[in-house]
Amino acid sequence: MIRVLVIDDHGLVRQGIRQFLADTPDIIVGADASNAADGLARARREQWGAVLLDLTLPDSHGLDVLKELRREQPDVPILVLSMHPEDQFALRAIRAGASGYLTKNSAPEELVTAIRAVVSGRHYLSPWLAERLAREATGHPFNAAHEQLSDREYQVLMRIASGKTTKQIASEMNISPKTVSTYRTRLSEKMHLTTDAELTAYVFRNRLLE
Repeated sequence: MIRVLVIDDHGLVRQGIRQFLADTPDIIVGADASNAADGLARARREQWGAVLLDLTLPDSHGLDVLKELRREQPDVPILVLSMHPEDQFALRAIRAGASGYLTKNSAPEELVTAIRAVVSGRHYLSPWLAERLAREATGHPFNAAHEQLSDREYQVLMRIASGKTTKQIASEMNISPKTVSTYRTRLSEKMHLTTDAELTAYVFRNRLLE
């Protein structure tokens, strides 16, 4: 029996996953958590066959949780289940150690297939994501400006495009305003865009923020 830990801040999503997987003969939700702190605590207390992880959590970004889980439990497969389209976070999630990436509009049956795949030691990738990874492996990656950013710089970019102030970004990311400004300067230099308006226009033009 594959025991799954679900980390997602939406109660209806957690309940839906639990109910759907209850009908499978080999997969069961052993526990769920609504935030990063609780999810990490539960992950540390028990052994899991797989972790289903949302990227949008109230107390930490899912990529940071993913990296922490990967450091502490490198043998546990992590399947990201996110509302964000693949072109926003999928590549970053796989780079950070995820075994697969699914969007929440995927068919429920695909979730079962993905869980079984990652538990068996395989990655679960869409054709789009597989192509991106293949291009990286052959030294011919797509060179979109935002793909040069670190995960932290990318998170700051998303919040700038959402209209957040430096103080708000600092509070949400648990870093100082000075550090936010440093990330802001670095991402601006990498993307060759100066103003918040230019950065925001880039984000929406490339559909990085829905």
